[in-house]
Amino acid sequence: MNPLIFSLIMMTMVSGTLLVMMSSHWFMVWVGFEMNMLAIIPLLTKQHNPRSTEAATKYFLTQATASMLLMMAAVINLLYSGHWSIMKLINPVASTMMTMALTMKLGLSPFHFWVPEVTQGIPLSSGMILLTWQKLAPLSVLYMIMPLMNSTLLMIMSLLSIAIGGWGGLNQTQLRKIMAYSSIAHMGWMISILMYNPTMTLLNLYIYIAMTITTFMLLMTSSATTTTSLSHTWNKLPLITMMILITMMSLGGLPPLTGFLPKWLIIQEMTKNNNILMPTIMALLALLNLYFYTRITYVTSLTMFPTTNNLKINWQFKNPKQMKCLPILITISTLILPMSPMMLILD
Repeated sequence: MNPLIFSLIMMTMVSGTLLVMMSSHWFMVWVGFEMNMLAIIPLLTKQHNPRSTEAATKYFLTQATASMLLMMAAVINLLYSGHWSIMKLINPVASTMMTMALTMKLGLSPFHFWVPEVTQGIPLSSGMILLTWQKLAPLSVLYMIMPLMNSTLLMIMSLLSIAIGGWGGLNQTQLRKIMAYSSIAHMGWMISILMYNPTMTLLNLYIYIAMTITTFMLLMTSSATTTTSLSHTWNKLPLITMMILITMMSLGGLPPLTGFLPKWLIIQEMTKNNNILMPTIMALLALLNLYFYTRITYVTSLTMFPTTNNLKINWQFKNPKQMKCLPILITISTLILPMSPMMLILD
């Protein structure tokens, strides 16, 4: 892609997200979402093939439907209250439609069907942007209008998302689809705590973005897209392969690693608010995510393919893609758990 065009696309995408975050007017929020959506379409079709075109079309149709619902909810609320302000969402019909629009943009269940299909059909770099940056704008709006939303509907959606994110990834061999289902589950965890402690949602978002960016960068470095190709990378990039597996276990929420921190804090916060049943179910469903990451680790590390001795030393002569920020990202994604007391004090 032409560097000038790429810079323009990225600038438009960032501007759209910032516009959503800074606006207090529903029309400007809608404009920001549209800028964001139209800017990312060329990034999704960066590799010209039928799969990427299909993925971009699915993404466009889903996001356009969500934008239509958002604008309809804003207009209904305007007719009812006479205000375009975000903080004046007082009509229950408009509130429910707004919840549906924002959760559709986030990929929460039952509006999650587009996430695995779109992520599977696009390059790894575009998938990284789709599963990290594109979550910021809808989450920022949900953060602002949380007191006005239908909390029961959001809790049901979050629980469904955690369940679907775990069950959907169980039988997958495509790493991009596994990352997509992991994103659905993490969004469920974030939304579940939003009504109790919005600051904890932000902490979960920061940790999720760090872990997801790290995993995608490691996958781009090793050029692995399936569990089979990941198994083959032991002979060429053993250290990178080991880091991929550790980061994936962190995404699953294995206790010594960073990914356990947000789950632990969310369960603790919900228990403090006398909600015992919900965190118990969420903790049990989180084992599904941990299972399919453990399965990937098992398949990759304990069932290595037989190779000749000449192939085993190829990694010494290979010059992989250099990514300077990987050591810092890997440290953040795996070793932050001892800092949790300081985070609780700041919270």
